[in-house]
Amino acid sequence: HGDHAQLPQVHGWVGIQVALDVVLFILCVMGGRVIPMFTNNGVPGAQAKRQPWVEKAALGSVLALLAADVLRLPAPILVAVAAAGALAHLARWLLWQPWTTLRTPLVWVLHLAYLWIPVHLALRGFAAAGWMATSPAAHALTVGAVGGLIIGMMTRTARGHTGRPLRADGRDVTAFVLVALAAFVRVLGPVVAPAWMLQAILVSAVLWSAGFAVYFVAYWNVLTRPRLDGKPG
Repeated sequence: HGDHAQLPQVHGWVGIQVALDVVLFILCVMGGRVIPMFTNNGVPGAQAKRQPWVEKAALGSVLALLAADVLRLPAPILVAVAAAGALAHLARWLLWQPWTTLRTPLVWVLHLAYLWIPVHLALRGFAAAGWMATSPAAHALTVGAVGGLIIGMMTRTARGHTGRPLRADGRDVTAFVLVALAAFVRVLGPVVAPAWMLQAILVSAVLWSAGFAVYFVAYWNVLTRPRLDGKPG
């Protein structure tokens, strides 16, 4: 609104970035609660941990980044906050022991999606330093983290709430891989081959759409028919 009203020092991208920061914080809170729990409950022998100081550093860094964007603080501060956040969230992710989930697609899809959060923060730092555009960071969050968590959680809840086993089948894994590839192409494609940016965007869009189309086909009957166990819901 400030941009359209032509207020001084207010630009449309500021609102977009602040909105993305809010989405990022929500993902960090949600992911920190469910991913370790699903890992320990769904992977035999897993010992995903939560360290209080890492949790505080991870969430605090996102709030600090949000404040820095709202106040439009100088680039060196943004770089420092983004770098600290990237390290904190990478440490958080490693404490969840993602390598133990490789045989459990319903869990590794969530770990892979969360990995895009430290990548997003690192790219935010690079952009603030003037080393690259802001677009890769934005799409690491939206296509990578948001898309991956959505497809993973939709699959898990669809199965659990219809009386089906919490075990991914081939169509589920196909959807997970397509959405993950969409993120890799959209984020890394324009960075590695800037001249092919439009092609990367197109390929990413096709992969993303195909992933969710696979989910739609796989779960239309699941979500429009009674539960397998006859319970309400």
